[in-house]
Amino acid sequence: MSFKDMKTRSKSPTSYQSLAAEMEKLNKRSESYKDDRFWKPALDKASNGYAVIRFLPAVEGEDLPWARVWNHGFRGPGGWYIENSLTTIGLKDPVSELNSQLWNSGSDEDKKLARDRKRRLSYVSNILVVNDPKNPENEGKVFLFRYGKKIFEKIQSAMNPEYQDEKPLNPFDFWGGADFKLKIRQVDGYVNYERSEFAEAAPLLGGGDKALEELWKKQHPLKEFTDPKNFKSYDELKTRLHEVLGGDIRASVNESAAKGGAESASFDDEDETPRPQTRKPAAPPAPKREVKRVVESDDEVEDSLSYFEKLAGDE
Repeated sequence: MSFKDMKTRSKSPTSYQSLAAEMEKLNKRSESYKDDRFWKPALDKASNGYAVIRFLPAVEGEDLPWARVWNHGFRGPGGWYIENSLTTIGLKDPVSELNSQLWNSGSDEDKKLARDRKRRLSYVSNILVVNDPKNPENEGKVFLFRYGKKIFEKIQSAMNPEYQDEKPLNPFDFWGGADFKLKIRQVDGYVNYERSEFAEAAPLLGGGDKALEELWKKQHPLKEFTDPKNFKSYDELKTRLHEVLGGDIRASVNESAAKGGAESASFDDEDETPRPQTRKPAAPPAPKREVKRVVESDDEVEDSLSYFEKLAGDE
């Protein structure tokens, strides 16, 4: 474009409108990871936090009060790969297949890549925010809450207590449930929820049917998080994976594995956080024919997917 053309174009309203439209696209991209339906506990400067929430029952037409979702979030030469895993809905996934191959190759470098690209487990439930000291305007409101394995284990423990003198409770029940005291602290550089606990069982909102029914109607359906139509196809994910990893020969999904239907090995990491660097040396590699299962630290981090989406959006 010549200087004369640029000057002429500057007087055209369509030029401004075009730039404004592109700017709007950028703004939407940077905010794409945000979802106002979700609540997150606020942390202080030391990354400690406290809040009280109440898990809510399943909505009308749904059987479970939680949705279980696997996702991947990692960066390669071609950008970020931030996608839900098809293993969430019981289908083969190209990243899981690749990780299986890497883990069983016998190479420590390949195992590191598999850990970096591992799938992350999260659950989504409806909650009522009972006490939010940092953001009191959230109190009394219904939100979606994404949490990991450690908190889910505490829910399981409440429902199936270990000792005979402990009375089981259903944390998702309006009348027989209990408030959950979310206690967050930093341990060895990682966010830790170990001290979180359920209070004594007590009816929510005094147990009044009218108030509870109104609350129940404000809850969000969870089926969207596991609806197959909201997942990209295997071929779409495979194409994106190759775009992100570039020409790395280890990024190519082995055709025999892809045709097998299930993962060829059980690289299956159900935890959210890699172990600290001070961990003990790993055991010697297992024979190639042996299926090796990776078990990482029990520590938990905030939802990895939204974290990675935020990083990608800030680029």
